[in-house]
Amino acid sequence: MTMEMGMVLGIVGLMLIGLVMDVVRPELLVLTTLFVFIVFGFISPEEGLAGFSNQGMLTIGLLFIIGGVFEKSGLAEKLVSRILSGAASEEEARGRLLIPLAGMSGFLNNTPLVVTLTPVVRKWCEVHKLSPSKFLLPMSYATILGGTMTLMGTSTNLVIHGLLLDFGEQGFRFFELLIVGLPITVVGLIYLLLFAPRLLPGYGRGEGEEEERPRDFLSELRIQADFPHVGKTVKEAGLRNLEGLYLIEIRRGKERISPVSGDTEIYNGDRLFFTGVISSIAELGKRRGLVVDTGTDLSVADLKKGTNKLREGVVSHQSSLLGRTVKENRFREAYDAAVVAIHRNEERIEGKIGEIEPKAGDVLLMVAGESFDQRVKRHRDFYVTSPEGKEKFFEDDRTGWSALVIFIGAVLCVVSGILSIFKAMALAVGLMLAFRLVSPEEAREMIQFRVLLLIAGALGIGNVIIESKAADWMAQELTQAMEPYGVILLLVVLYGMTTLLTEIVTNNAAAVIVFPVAYQISEQIGVEPLGMAIFVAIAASASFLSPIGYQTNLIVFGPGGYRFRDYLRAGMPLTFLTGIVTVGIVYIVYT
Repeated sequence: MTMEMGMVLGIVGLMLIGLVMDVVRPELLVLTTLFVFIVFGFISPEEGLAGFSNQGMLTIGLLFIIGGVFEKSGLAEKLVSRILSGAASEEEARGRLLIPLAGMSGFLNNTPLVVTLTPVVRKWCEVHKLSPSKFLLPMSYATILGGTMTLMGTSTNLVIHGLLLDFGEQGFRFFELLIVGLPITVVGLIYLLLFAPRLLPGYGRGEGEEEERPRDFLSELRIQADFPHVGKTVKEAGLRNLEGLYLIEIRRGKERISPVSGDTEIYNGDRLFFTGVISSIAELGKRRGLVVDTGTDLSVADLKKGTNKLREGVVSHQSSLLGRTVKENRFREAYDAAVVAIHRNEERIEGKIGEIEPKAGDVLLMVAGESFDQRVKRHRDFYVTSPEGKEKFFEDDRTGWSALVIFIGAVLCVVSGILSIFKAMALAVGLMLAFRLVSPEEAREMIQFRVLLLIAGALGIGNVIIESKAADWMAQELTQAMEPYGVILLLVVLYGMTTLLTEIVTNNAAAVIVFPVAYQISEQIGVEPLGMAIFVAIAASASFLSPIGYQTNLIVFGPGGYRFRDYLRAGMPLTFLTGIVTVGIVYIVYT
């Protein structure tokens, strides 16, 4: 190993540690690392920034728009609702849900698919008095498996496709991955239908439980005539920035004020509702003119009436909320909503709401105003997963069907070889814009630029690993170390490394880091580069062990009431099954 290789691997190692520890947002950390490599001459600016013109990355950007149009259309939601409505048992309902979803995920981005269907499935479970935890995680796993079947099924496949093109290879054909993707999807679905439900807990997140939950952390105070700050604002009355408490609603007769701003005036008879550390309410109740009402009647049902609503959302990996407190994020102004509580690992975080730093996977319970739904669509900092949070976008179903016809036409162009996937998706987006199925402003808001920045930066770091010969060195060392044990065991080790890295730094980053090494290994052990590319794409997508590695796992984490151990218990057998099938097929077909 040369000094340059050691420095490259050391810096990449520090970056991975930073990603695990959530030092800063992932895309900022990856881009900072890339710029360090460029500034200190490890790679030229042209090679380091080549990821920003990578066809795979650009295609993912186009698919965000197409996926956003389908999310708005509600077609998937209506289809699944109709399918579930005919189920006679829990087992039948699971089959009706998972099998079509796996097929749909081969052609649609699974992230918006799971975001759209999570509230639908939760609501259906509430109506039928079933546990959502038996459905939501299997739903996430099914979409991950289905995404491995086609070129466009997951962003990981497109990233590897772009890397193959950069390496001078032909790239994936549309159904190239089907040779491994279909078998692991079939095996995975059998496991999810027959065995996974027995390993998952029966956490109840039904409507009845949700009604009681706010009473655990809501308290009411009444303003009396002798309150010295009657007629003054909330801020002037000293009811803002309280230690451990947060004012979320004021009731004045039939009028309801929520969210509450610092300029809201307080009058005699007002009822003030606080959330936070309940022990602190006693101190506030000692103030003259404030009376604690221990029998508060504020409930979820009340919050759903009028202009304000209760919403639940899961913080995303790319959220701008990360690294700053609720107060520093100016949450109320940004979203027209007040955070009632934050749950992490199924436990409510104690303390002053405004001083809590949200992390990816946190569940936010919010009292939302009229403009909340529109603002959430613009920011996309968290996934709204409450059953009441679904908005009906298109009253005319023909708009959704028109988008579907355009999309099918684009896919046929790719399958027949008339157009590359990038050109076909660009044409599809152009037609959707031309026929006004989506506006330019909506299209821009649908693109998740933080994800694209992360992928482009990771591609640049992958080029650094290649140009510094670090990939060659790692490939040689790994091959020599595993030579006495044969090719199969080497593939098993490589699969395990990729899967573990996926759980730590997400699927796309893992694919970019591992692929250069795997590509070099393929030449040394006699595996076709195409087969190794499929191998890495599948391994990087097979994220079943934690809510961190894949966005769909994160989306269902809070709504399903899961804990980390639930992912290990249900995901470990699935990881072994997919690994065995993938290694076996790649070894038989591509060596």
